[in-house]
Amino acid sequence: MRRQVLMRKGSAVAVAAVALTSLGVGPAEATGRGPTPQVAWKTCPAYSDEVLLAIGVPDDRLPAVRAQLDRMECGTVSVPLDHREPGGRRIDVAITRLKALDQAHRLGSLAVNPGGPGGSGYLMGVQIGTLTNDEAARLGDRYDLIGFDPRGVGYSTHVDCAPPHREGEPPTGPITKEAAKADYDLEVAFNKSCGDSDPEFLRQLTTENVARDLDLVRAALHERKLSFLGVSWGTWLGAVYRSEFPASAGRVFLDSVAPPHFRIDEFEDGRAMAAERDSTRLVAWLARFDDTYGLGATPERVRATILAMVRDFDANPRHYTDLPRAVDGEIIAVSAAQPSRAWPLVGQVLKALRESTGPTAPPVFKDVVEGPPQTPPPPGAPEPVNRTMNQAAFCNEDPSRLDFEHAWADFRQRLAANPVTGRSLRFSAGCAGWPLPVQEYRLRRGTGSLVLVGHRHESVSVFEWTAEMKAAVGGRTYTVEDDVHGSVLRVPECSADLVEYFTTGRIDGGCQGVPLPDGPDAPGPTGLTAAGLDLTTG
Repeated sequence: MRRQVLMRKGSAVAVAAVALTSLGVGPAEATGRGPTPQVAWKTCPAYSDEVLLAIGVPDDRLPAVRAQLDRMECGTVSVPLDHREPGGRRIDVAITRLKALDQAHRLGSLAVNPGGPGGSGYLMGVQIGTLTNDEAARLGDRYDLIGFDPRGVGYSTHVDCAPPHREGEPPTGPITKEAAKADYDLEVAFNKSCGDSDPEFLRQLTTENVARDLDLVRAALHERKLSFLGVSWGTWLGAVYRSEFPASAGRVFLDSVAPPHFRIDEFEDGRAMAAERDSTRLVAWLARFDDTYGLGATPERVRATILAMVRDFDANPRHYTDLPRAVDGEIIAVSAAQPSRAWPLVGQVLKALRESTGPTAPPVFKDVVEGPPQTPPPPGAPEPVNRTMNQAAFCNEDPSRLDFEHAWADFRQRLAANPVTGRSLRFSAGCAGWPLPVQEYRLRRGTGSLVLVGHRHESVSVFEWTAEMKAAVGGRTYTVEDDVHGSVLRVPECSADLVEYFTTGRIDGGCQGVPLPDGPDAPGPTGLTAAGLDLTTG
């Protein structure tokens, strides 16, 4: 497999599922006003092998995925665009269902969201059953697994704003204030244009409205309780759902917890701090294998080497004849901000760049930069993430909306505070210029069953956010000793605890998660990921 670089705001959507079922105790009522919702069941989309391979199904798993798809049921639930006006315009929320394998011992419905905002969960039941591990797949034994596309995404009602267009390649080296102002103006213009394109619809893309949609899905499937598994932004959705509908929320498990109060500027500050902090583990690991990488025999020396490379590549960008643009200090900082699975690849890239004399790029680095050929998704492929939903949901709830001078000052402070990884950060206007009103949501403390999962070393969802969320909403914490965003569904030991929780309501205090690589030859991911605004990477 070729190595690839995933650009900022790229979304690696975590596997998840939504489970919905009937308890046989009489119809569940919809919360709020309006008619009792119904599911309009319909024929599921047909996916070719080409589509399944394109969305990440390995060739050897195609038969298992096909078997799950044959079991899957598909439908839509009609919901109000504005829940304050249930008699007004209506939109569709698309759902799927995989009924529990053990109907005799069925426990109920489990709703799961992958993150985003804007990530598709339509096929997550299938993914959990076939693409995670045997422990995680047991979620489908006693729960109906139901996937759904939140409003604004995929098979649900959505709109799309064209992304902003930048002329030419970005300049090499640290961004200047003048270039940042040009980017700021471009993003402000895009935010205003997008927000004005369909304000009636876009203003209703909020986490609270997705939670209200989800409760109507619960009612449409005749459920009195709905359990929930959320990853990344899905943890924010789960917390809001539990706050809004405490009587409807069953067991709730939130992996890689979001902050309880959302502001993009504070969000970026936290992520930048956590990436710099985790780089101390990277330099210690690279020092252990100095014989292989030659970056330094102590953590201090490795850190000094990386800092010197950032400065050198910014001052003297490398112009390789076989790459379209020069390589500056950003790629060094991006490398230093990687989670542990990528550290063997990080070591190779840093060693190759440090020793390179040109004129062509080091093969391992070129392989990472170029990646596989980019091809459009094949016809019939589901939408993995909707960028307009992502932007609208963030911006409708973000109260910061900084002017340029404040945004520039914040960015410069992040660079200064995070010398090893700071150059991986991109200056952004965030939600400046978004023309629709701020709709902040305040969580409420509850007493229902809740598990909050924090990953001690990760930088996508900062570990401290878990304690902050617990202080706001209650529940108990579960600590994963890794730096991998949303890894509970991928690690059998952790997945077993997850299934035990949803089966019995009991769980211990944590798991080890993804282990550190054993050495330079340990397998890892196929690319380097730069952190973005998404509450996903993933």
